[in-house]
Amino acid sequence: MHRIKVGATTGALLIALGPAATAAAVEPGIHRTHGIAAACTADTGPYQRQLEGYLGLARDGRQSKADCAAIRRFQTQQRIRPANGYANLWTYRMMLVAQAGRNPNKAGKCPVRRFKVTCVDQRRQLLWVQRGRKVVFGPVPMRTGRDGQETRRGWHRIYVKHRKFSSTLYNNAPMPYSQFFDRGQALHGTYHDLYNGGGSAGCVNLRLPDAKKLWKLLKVRDWVYVWGTKPGTGG
Repeated sequence: MHRIKVGATTGALLIALGPAATAAAVEPGIHRTHGIAAACTADTGPYQRQLEGYLGLARDGRQSKADCAAIRRFQTQQRIRPANGYANLWTYRMMLVAQAGRNPNKAGKCPVRRFKVTCVDQRRQLLWVQRGRKVVFGPVPMRTGRDGQETRRGWHRIYVKHRKFSSTLYNNAPMPYSQFFDRGQALHGTYHDLYNGGGSAGCVNLRLPDAKKLWKLLKVRDWVYVWGTKPGTGG
């Protein structure tokens, strides 16, 4: 993520122009002129049709000015940067989170138990924790294993936790907030792009803030249930 460095001259100018100018300067992807959002010019994105369906737009898979504006509003609500109206993978993944809402287990794919279950839905690339029918964490986006290194399905149990861990198999790659559940596969945070379209080496990757919250919630011997197939893999 690129950050805008505001120098003394720029800062003075923003103060003189007031709050509207300040907001425009710090919100990447939306350029404003006299407080009015600039015209949306993003092309058709790879997840155009899915976003159109979710947002109640004409589902023709072709970007229009109305499509672009609606997608940009959704991106702004979800804090996606840049919020430029382009239907990319990050926007689609956050659409799945919003779509899941407060009842991500509506289809009943994750077993309901009296104890906590961490639910790993590989098809939608979503994770949440439920106790009984109550969702106590999430849903949040995540990333499971790539083709040939798929995250193993079924019931697992967390057997060890490391707040700071580096992979001995992958060039000491950092794995913050690791919670191992099956022969080296773990729930953990990543410093890299979660939405690059690829996959992990079998672990369940999370955004750092989500991994930290999950670390605080779960304990050794808590249950993890993995099901489904990650798009783009053989299972």
